Amino acid sequence: MLQLQSAFGVLALLAIAWAISENRRAVSLRQAATGLGLTLLTALVLLKLPGAARAFSAINDAVGAIAAASRAGTSFVFGYLGGGALPFDPKTPGADFILAFQALPVVLVMSVLTTLLFYWRILPPIVRGMAWLLERTLGVGGAVGLSTAANIFLGMVEAPLFIRPYLAQLSRSELFLVMTGGMAGIAGTVLVLYATLLAPLIPDAAAHFVIASVLGAPAAILVSLIMVPETEGKRTGAALDDPDIRADSTMDAIVKGTAAGLELLLNIAAMLIVLVALVYLANALLGLLPDAGGAPVSLQRMLGYAMAPVCWLMGVPWPQAVIAGSLMGIKTVLNELIAYVELSKLGPDVLDPRARLIMLYAMCGFANFGSLGIMIGGLGTMAPERRTEINALGLKSIVSGTLVTCLMGAIVGVLN
Repeated sequence: MLQLQSAFGVLALLAIAWAISENRRAVSLRQAATGLGLTLLTALVLLKLPGAARAFSAINDAVGAIAAASRAGTSFVFGYLGGGALPFDPKTPGADFILAFQALPVVLVMSVLTTLLFYWRILPPIVRGMAWLLERTLGVGGAVGLSTAANIFLGMVEAPLFIRPYLAQLSRSELFLVMTGGMAGIAGTVLVLYATLLAPLIPDAAAHFVIASVLGAPAAILVSLIMVPETEGKRTGAALDDPDIRADSTMDAIVKGTAAGLELLLNIAAMLIVLVALVYLANALLGLLPDAGGAPVSLQRMLGYAMAPVCWLMGVPWPQAVIAGSLMGIKTVLNELIAYVELSKLGPDVLDPRARLIMLYAMCGFANFGSLGIMIGGLGTMAPERRTEINALGLKSIVSGTLVTCLMGAIVGVLN
């Protein structure tokens, strides 16, 4: 029954996308069916094919090696604060874990590795292969396909840099697709961080984050072409050059990757401090209201009730839907990192294993208001002549990005 509930949710989420479409008559049912079929096939292959499972087990081991390497660096620099041997016995289990010194620095290592893999020309052929596949199967332009494929590895601003010369000439639908792709995925630099947080809670968490990143590409195309269908014809073909890596040597790539990672790390740490403090203040103000249902009113409870029906559509049992909804609300209003931190704190009995897996996929995206500011600023700088249109599509891209990740959660619910 739960799988049927998720299957109904897949159709319901697509119906919501169609209901808020800019031009419902222009939606191509054939293209939508192809997009849904490709997304389902990709999920089926990645989640159920034995060979794929073994491959992602290797990815899980690689992620573990990266996390261990990061821990070696942090323990050398910060000692026991960074994960080194404790000079005392902790009174509380887990009290020796310090997020800022043990988990966040993995962003530095991933930033350097990503920069090196692009400089060594290892990742570009993979990205271009994905772009070719999306162009051939879903009929999107080569530039848009390249940006969407790059979102598997890069963030919402870095991926459009691949097609910066083409941004000004994209159609409205193609521009929205680029924005949806950014909102519906996470960057490789934070993937390992999130996997490290959820590894004790969800088996093979790193593999599932990689699968979610891959699934996000066809799912983003599916939802964006329903919400803003193409009426002008695609503007860009498939003949695109590799991006300029902007590094003179391997050492230069390491230095630049470290600098970029440090900026990201500091931004994550600062946003965590500020957003957690704002949530605390919001709850303090809401606590002045009379209790509702025998419990204090809080931001999490309000968001939980608002998003609970969406979580039910994904296949989460209704008794657990309010808790899951609060996680989705935190992810949308604040960011996915805080939502994953909250998920990692939940006891094993709060959400069952299937619901936890669905929520991993449902929250695997940058669709929140903070990211919207980053995207508008980045794309507006790269294509100033399209700034007005980018601003107009901003809020819509949060909706589309959320629908994409929820669709992925529902598909995972169908298969589990």
